[in-house]
Amino acid sequence: MADTAGRKTAGAFDIRTFIGSLLGLYGLILTLMGIFGDKELEKTGGINANLWTGLALLAIGIAFISWARLRPIVVPEHVEPAGDDPTRPAPRRKQRGH
Repeated sequence: MADTAGRKTAGAFDIRTFIGSLLGLYGLILTLMGIFGDKELEKTGGINANLWTGLALLAIGIAFISWARLRPIVVPEHVEPAGDDPTRPAPRRKQRGH
């Protein structure tokens, strides 16, 4: 594990945090629907699909958030500014008075 003491990390802006949070939220909703909602077991061959899918999404969401916490992305202290791209066209000025 890298030493990140005193260094800035991406934190909440890490994409793994967003993905893990969304998967966890969807997993929580599906798990609750699997426990308290209409199970409709005849449609799924006797398997509570909402419950098992929700639990799988919760596990994957926890894995993503754990991954982001255990291996954070370290933001470099100094980044050289990008030079102007000569292939990019210059911005156009807006015409006034029309």
